[in-house]
Amino acid sequence: MDWYAYLAYFFAGVFLSNGVPHFVHGVAGKRFQSPFASPLGVGESSPLVNVIWGLVNFAICYVLIFGVGDFTFGITRAALMVGIGALVFASFLSIYFERICGH
Repeated sequence: MDWYAYLAYFFAGVFLSNGVPHFVHGVAGKRFQSPFASPLGVGESSPLVNVIWGLVNFAICYVLIFGVGDFTFGITRAALMVGIGALVFASFLSIYFERICGH
């Protein structure tokens, strides 16, 4: 498989892990930080904005997984790259939100 497919799978994991908190907060009816709020990335957006932003992230994840390369489910390098991307970005998000939320 070409190197760019693995890079696409890594970023699919990034978009997957970014979409989850937006979607979950949105469907729970809670406001949450988003790139559309003011100040950027710190202010909170409405639940509807977060549901939509979460779904956009999931759609990008889907396109990166199934539109690039030849992804197969199972214990594969491609699946590992999705997992690594999700783990790296989820770790970054946890550190970032701990800092801005003051917990």
